[in-house]
Amino acid sequence: MGARLLDGLDVSRETNEALHELSADLLKWTKRINLIAPSTQDDIWARHIQDSAQLWPLRDANPEKWCDIGSGGGLPGLVLALLAKGEGAALDFTFIESDTRKCAFLTTMATKFSLKATVIAERIEVAPPVEADILSARALAPLPKLLDLATRHATPNSVFLLQKGAQFENEIDAARDSWHFKYETIPSQTHPDAVVLKIKEVARA
Repeated sequence: MGARLLDGLDVSRETNEALHELSADLLKWTKRINLIAPSTQDDIWARHIQDSAQLWPLRDANPEKWCDIGSGGGLPGLVLALLAKGEGAALDFTFIESDTRKCAFLTTMATKFSLKATVIAERIEVAPPVEADILSARALAPLPKLLDLATRHATPNSVFLLQKGAQFENEIDAARDSWHFKYETIPSQTHPDAVVLKIKEVARA
């Protein structure tokens, strides 16, 4: 028997159990490292696991490389890598994170769950270019800065899945000053004021 993770996203029993294990590990490690905010710990499943998982159905068909920038505690990266493993997807993940303590957590989780993931302990703007098919980021930077960081690891055909809050329209307007892009706004399944921006054809203005 599987489990309903979100509307439109069912997972196997094994994947559901792995996601619950990850939740427990996040809470345990957060006692020593600031991985998730204290105010979100009691609602970790919705605020972090489901919130991250909603990116999975938004990917374009059969990507080969997924780069999560500013990975922090592996949200959304670790969640997505677990979903990819559960579906047997031939997809390699790269997590870029400059905090070496958080990289230790990411590496430990990638090993524990046998994920196809590489952890790069480096600043996004100096890490070796990944040339990813999909790039994700969550609560990292305003959109103009975020595109500047992410395009280093993109190709002309890359898709950006970026989780944004209530000010997303202002961020889009600001980004238009420096960037050309096409975008789709997908309402968040976990927060009424949040969205996922699916951005394509990114180029400097």
